[in-house]
Amino acid sequence: MKRIDNKVCIVTGAALGIGRACAQRLAEEGGRIALFDVLDSEGEALAAALRERGNDARYWRVDVADEAGVRNAIDQAAGYFGGVHVLVNNAGIAGINKPTHEITEAEWDRVQAVNVKGVFFCTKHVIAHMRRAGHGSIINLSSIYGLVGGADVPPYHASKGAVRLMSKTDALIYAPDRIRVNSIHPGYIWTPMVEHHLRDSGATDLDAARREIGLLHPLGHMGDPDDIAWGVVYLASEEAKFVTGAELAIDGGYTAR
Repeated sequence: MKRIDNKVCIVTGAALGIGRACAQRLAEEGGRIALFDVLDSEGEALAAALRERGNDARYWRVDVADEAGVRNAIDQAAGYFGGVHVLVNNAGIAGINKPTHEITEAEWDRVQAVNVKGVFFCTKHVIAHMRRAGHGSIINLSSIYGLVGGADVPPYHASKGAVRLMSKTDALIYAPDRIRVNSIHPGYIWTPMVEHHLRDSGATDLDAARREIGLLHPLGHMGDPDDIAWGVVYLASEEAKFVTGAELAIDGGYTAR
């Protein structure tokens, strides 16, 4: 059975990592996929690959920190596919890794622009389309560091805490419209962003660093993008019709301590 049969799904940050896995799994489950990213070659290639498999997919270049661009792309996607039913707010950046007292205003603002305003803009401009459809599911990618603290990347952690509470607020606001809003809180997932974070933190042996970070999780290893994608499929599907305002931790037990 196709769990996302004929639902139009927007995935931001869709070209790589978690976003790519989400797009692929939603498509496999019958979704029609609008891919939003700024990585044009990767995004176009993914759209082409999905179409070759018989899926309905198209790529749009979208900087989620640009409200006009977000609005135009969402409207175009809704026009192309005939509506919007699912929004996966996945686009995000790690930003600078400095202690708070060394961070510049520009460094702070760039992370908030992508990770927080991006979620705000996409949610703001998808609501009218979901209301017209009569229902919707908005899935916001937060982090374990939207649930617990950590002694690094302060702008990133602040942004993911904001996403957690934005999700709960919007779940309450839009419940009468049958629009569900939930957050997912991944542990460390092996993606290009995590790889870059480890390199920026001084790791020279990536395999050893990956194993070391993996041991922070009670299950003893990092997760894969598919681990998150299946959570997204669940929240997008009718299986989750009574789920809103929830926090889904997919973290190998990291936050269970």
